[in-house]
Amino acid sequence: MSRTPEAPVAQAGAPGRSAASVNRITGRGMYGNASRVNPPLGRHHRPLKRRVWPRVLAGIAITVAIAAGACAAAWSWWMWQHHWRSIDITVNGSSVSMRVDTTLGALMAGNDDFGAVPGRLLAVTGDVLDQHGGEPVSTAVNGHEIAARDRETTAVPEHADVTVESGKDTTEAHDVSREPVPHGSNIVIAGGAIQRVRQHGRDGVREIWVGKKSGKKADKGVTEPPVDLVVEPLNPRPAGRKVIALTFDDGPGPQSPAILDILRDKGVHATFFNLGSQAAAFPAVEQRALAEGHQIANHSNTHPDLTKLDKAAMRAEITGGFAGIKAASGVDTRILRAPYGAFGTKQWADASDLIDMNVLWDIDTLDWKRPGPNAIHDAVLSNAHNGAIVLMHDGGGDRSQDVKALPRIIDDLRAQGYEFVTIDQLMQMA
Repeated sequence: MSRTPEAPVAQAGAPGRSAASVNRITGRGMYGNASRVNPPLGRHHRPLKRRVWPRVLAGIAITVAIAAGACAAAWSWWMWQHHWRSIDITVNGSSVSMRVDTTLGALMAGNDDFGAVPGRLLAVTGDVLDQHGGEPVSTAVNGHEIAARDRETTAVPEHADVTVESGKDTTEAHDVSREPVPHGSNIVIAGGAIQRVRQHGRDGVREIWVGKKSGKKADKGVTEPPVDLVVEPLNPRPAGRKVIALTFDDGPGPQSPAILDILRDKGVHATFFNLGSQAAAFPAVEQRALAEGHQIANHSNTHPDLTKLDKAAMRAEITGGFAGIKAASGVDTRILRAPYGAFGTKQWADASDLIDMNVLWDIDTLDWKRPGPNAIHDAVLSNAHNGAIVLMHDGGGDRSQDVKALPRIIDDLRAQGYEFVTIDQLMQMA
């Protein structure tokens, strides 16, 4: 059996081709695969990968260098834009340059707060207790106030309008005592059937401050000026009218219902100056008078001469009269007729806060003397005039003569063209 000659086997260590090398004649490798012919590998011929990597590495290095340069440039630009660049702002109307990221706190610290200083703490006397104890320096950016605690975190934007103002002085905490300043008075009562308050008096107030820290006292003067009492006389005379006011004192009493019957039948309204004690004794009569359209006013509580009482007793008589009327009929009034008409400047000064008006009269019938019904009638008719106030009585004694005289008085006055009014109605015509 013959064998095909085998290809020579390369000797180990021999120069030339290995078993895996390509047959230069046949162009086939040891496995019979086609392959290109490679040049001999000598000392001056390296593998391809050993010649490419330096170039790749060089490219990478160049790329990294370019990128690093670009980053450095970008970083420098960003730092310039946000930290190194100078910007212009306005502080208190003046132009100021600063680094772009400067906070308000740093801006103020670097410029000595632009001359602004905290306010001082002052004693009540005005002496300085603490140079920096007042209100702090105030700041604002573009009109928005920035509190001191926020200045270090508030960046000032470009073209901002910044205001920095000194703090205001403050006065120490203090106690306040108030002393009254008595008011004056201008009381003119002569010549008028009605004495009217045109302006009520009011005491003023003077303040004294006592500092809690300094202990000093300071008179701060009059903080509320006093207002003078002004009382003026008045005689209402409504133009183009003939009016007359019938008034009755000292009631209500046993004969008051008869007088009310006459007034009701004649369609006349009158004014009753009642005593507080009598109103309490005859509440139903008081209520009837009010229900039938008559005016109720005060004639004191027990009918004393008010000018003979001290201030406290005089005021008690006036307030007692008001209280009795209020309890009997629910009427609130500030109109008084002083008993006997006795009410001078001293009484006005001592009781002007209680009343608005003291009503006297200009026709006195002297009915308390019991001169007879005709005399009472004639006293009225012979003195009647526009705006007259007639004094009669429905209490305080036997008033039967008034009951008899009253119908003729009304009829004859009406025949002369008079209309009958209450005191309130008369004052509305003044």
